[in-house]
Amino acid sequence: MNEPYYEEVQDFYTSDLRTPTPKEVNIWPQAERSSSSSGVSFSCPHVCLCLLLLCLIGCVLGHPQCLDYGPPFQPPFHLEFCSAYEKFGCCDQERDNSIAAKYWDIMDYIDPRGHKLCGTYIKDILCQECSPYAAHLYDAENPRTPLRSLPGLCFDYCSEFHSNCRSAIRLLTHDKHIQECCETNRTRFCNLLQLHDKDYCFPNVLRNTALNYNLGSVVEDQGGCIQLCLREVANGLRNPVLMVHPNDRSHRLFVAEQVGVVWVYLPDGSRLEEPFLDIKSIVLATPWLGDERGFLGMAFHPKYKYNGKFYIYYSYMDKNRVEKIRISELKVLASDANKADPRSERNILELEEPAANHNGGQLLFGVDGYMYLFTGDGGKAGDPFGKFGNAQNKSTLLGKVLRIDVDGKSPDGKPYRIPPDNPFVSDPKARPEVYAYGVRNMWRCAVDRGDPVTKKGRGRIFCGDVGQNRFEEIDLIVKGGNYGWRAKEGFECYDTKLCHNSSLDDVLPIFAYGRGVGKSVTGGYVYRGCESPNLNGLYIFGDFMNGRLMALQEDEKTNKWKKQDICIGSTTACAFPGMISSYSKFIISFAEDEAGELYFMSTSYPSAYAPHGSLYKLIDPARRAPPGKCKYKPVPVKTKSKQIPFVPRAKTVLELLNEPSTAKPPKKSSTLPAAIPMVSSKKANKPPSTKIKASTVQPAPSGKERKRIKAEAEPHKPRQGEKVAHSSRTTPAPPLPKRKSSHLARPKKVLPKNAALAKGKLEKRRKKQLLKLSDVAE
Repeated sequence: MNEPYYEEVQDFYTSDLRTPTPKEVNIWPQAERSSSSSGVSFSCPHVCLCLLLLCLIGCVLGHPQCLDYGPPFQPPFHLEFCSAYEKFGCCDQERDNSIAAKYWDIMDYIDPRGHKLCGTYIKDILCQECSPYAAHLYDAENPRTPLRSLPGLCFDYCSEFHSNCRSAIRLLTHDKHIQECCETNRTRFCNLLQLHDKDYCFPNVLRNTALNYNLGSVVEDQGGCIQLCLREVANGLRNPVLMVHPNDRSHRLFVAEQVGVVWVYLPDGSRLEEPFLDIKSIVLATPWLGDERGFLGMAFHPKYKYNGKFYIYYSYMDKNRVEKIRISELKVLASDANKADPRSERNILELEEPAANHNGGQLLFGVDGYMYLFTGDGGKAGDPFGKFGNAQNKSTLLGKVLRIDVDGKSPDGKPYRIPPDNPFVSDPKARPEVYAYGVRNMWRCAVDRGDPVTKKGRGRIFCGDVGQNRFEEIDLIVKGGNYGWRAKEGFECYDTKLCHNSSLDDVLPIFAYGRGVGKSVTGGYVYRGCESPNLNGLYIFGDFMNGRLMALQEDEKTNKWKKQDICIGSTTACAFPGMISSYSKFIISFAEDEAGELYFMSTSYPSAYAPHGSLYKLIDPARRAPPGKCKYKPVPVKTKSKQIPFVPRAKTVLELLNEPSTAKPPKKSSTLPAAIPMVSSKKANKPPSTKIKASTVQPAPSGKERKRIKAEAEPHKPRQGEKVAHSSRTTPAPPLPKRKSSHLARPKKVLPKNAALAKGKLEKRRKKQLLKLSDVAE
């Protein structure tokens, strides 16, 4: 697994429209009556408190967000009515048609003079539902706050609208308070619609270059750090080393713990009570901090849906007390799709391990259908085995990338076949399984699915190779490639003599970083999912020791890769329901689900038996795919085991923002196993955005054209009993039940005096162990 572990574990926190009375409304400028803003009656019983809270929330949460509490998107089709937001906003064609129909319903009650005078105002006000800042304009960033019946308007614009078109107010909203108190009182009306943050009121929000620069692109802070968000998917795991999916359209997630247990997570987020596989009695794993042995790899056969085969890679000790790596084939039970048959284990390959570390562990199938296995160099420092080390010795399988055909058998009786195009099949001094060599300890490799449209990049294999003591590297695996270890580490020589005598054809990393950046790379994935289109093509990876998340972007002209840091947890960028602002420090592995969405696993305490591991999903808060585009219907799988619902432990950004400001931060625990080091980003600036021109009123369509627009909007009305988010803009959003964090809600237990003393002694012993580990040389 990743290394070095040998450092002390420490905290690192890095509207719907009510039909008006059926008579024509005459709209023209009227003499302004004398008015006073005093005596305005609000629906909120505590006026000052409500306004203060809304203002505070608006200040903190003013960022691109839609009325469904999600990020804006690029509509898949042209918007005919609210065309100002067709490049980026919160409306698809269906919603656009609905707003257009609403507009013409209103205009039916306005005389010809009012059409010319007020059409622009009415259209712009209705189209604010499509604005990228719709949630802010309607006070809808937080599901617990009521929606405005009208969007936030800047005072000058509001005054003009009221002076010219105040009789249209009752056509735009059925809020009785606004209709009664404000139709004749401009100051009161505009004060009511005014936003605390004047940068975000309409139309100022369209003119603010700081807000509208590069709207919809990946959000970066001042230091160029990409702002992404997380959703907690699973917790309470014991060193989760991998997550895989069977590619059978069930969209199940199989998460493996280092101890040798694999759990099944269903698409609804629940976990099955009984594990898919439990071989912890066979797997060699210890509670020692940083032990690299254990259950390390798993891959489903490309035709798992039909043959039920999958493969595992784990450490074990044979009857002669020799430590080995075993790669086995197993099958799923015919009677239960969520249970493996442990009696079906068929040994594919075994390797003797000369040391306890550098065990590799990755199994994956390439687009060619062959299995790729990634082995470590055998352990210890500097690959000291033999004249040149295991990694440079092609006659051994350690320190290699192997490629085999698990669907055949070789003439010499091996339970696999050698692909005929393996690079060293005709070399008598090399093992025919070797596909590439000169690797130290590749920890987490992945196959690129390729661009969703062009398929460019499909089949590339990316790996993170853990360095000795100077450089960590990311490699692209090529057939027959020599990756240099132990002659080279990163781009530089490690064994000077061997380096000077070695070939100049060694494959160099696409990226390498020194100890100032991190100490133990965890390889990741190229994002090819649907939900976050901005991330397409980014290779996202991390560092185990310091919890740093990073991304590489390829320059297709130069074929060079540029690194950017990833920051998680900005309260500005991540103030969406379900999104969290921190994660456990030690990044163990990355993963991809069946839909191509990206995840990573980490823990706060890197021991195989410590249940402090979590699974997180990465989300881009700046832009999402259009609603409905990424929906899939999982093929149902019959479950016999009890389903355990997911209970989140991490507090979401919205929950943190809703906490009283006087609340004291929780004290850090002095007990290492219970301590949960979290990584969080610095607060981001307001997200950048693209300037959008204010819309203008289009000529009124003919009667036939109006009927067509209404007819197109008609089928999209909700059916009886169907729930539609924000179908009524004047109806307050239903409050969501407050969700308590399970681990924070538990009452503290008072330990007896003797137990407390014993606990203190245990902690002292653990601290001594950590200090010893930190002094251990590789």
